[in-house]
Amino acid sequence: MSQRTEPDAAPRLLRIQEVAAETGLTPRSIRYYEEVGLLAPAARSEGAYRLYDAGDLERLRFIAGLRNDAGFSLAEIGQLLEDERARDRNRARFRGGDPTAQRAAIVDAIARIDRQIETLQRKRARIDAMLADAAARRAHNRAHLDDLDAGRGPDHGPHADGQPAPRGGAR
Repeated sequence: MSQRTEPDAAPRLLRIQEVAAETGLTPRSIRYYEEVGLLAPAARSEGAYRLYDAGDLERLRFIAGLRNDAGFSLAEIGQLLEDERARDRNRARFRGGDPTAQRAAIVDAIARIDRQIETLQRKRARIDAMLADAAARRAHNRAHLDDLDAGRGPDHGPHADGQPAPRGGAR
């Protein structure tokens, strides 16, 4: 049975434990995100409990995804969130119709996008290097397996990275 809410109904506000359960974050993490300025609770209850709305949950899921799935630092996440707020401000300035303000908004938007591209390219380069290293380790171990399958002892020559093999076998 679905609940109907009136269009004028106040949005449902959740306490920190409920938000933690909804997002998979710990209350401590949520408080920390507040401390470092990534989140501000929608409201406080009469007892001074933090209360969060649907927008806060969406923001927390976005932060968690960037942090956990994409490996962004909190500083990088903070910059991305600020860029989103600036995007909204720039949109309003652009719609204002003043050509000078429109130009400034576009210049700011391009600078922010360029910074985001640089950040993402650095992340991609780091991931590409990690992938190459993992592929080299796999190839090295595959060669040992091929030697064993062919009845030869594993060759303990230099690793794919050019370093001598450590004592004790494959990496």
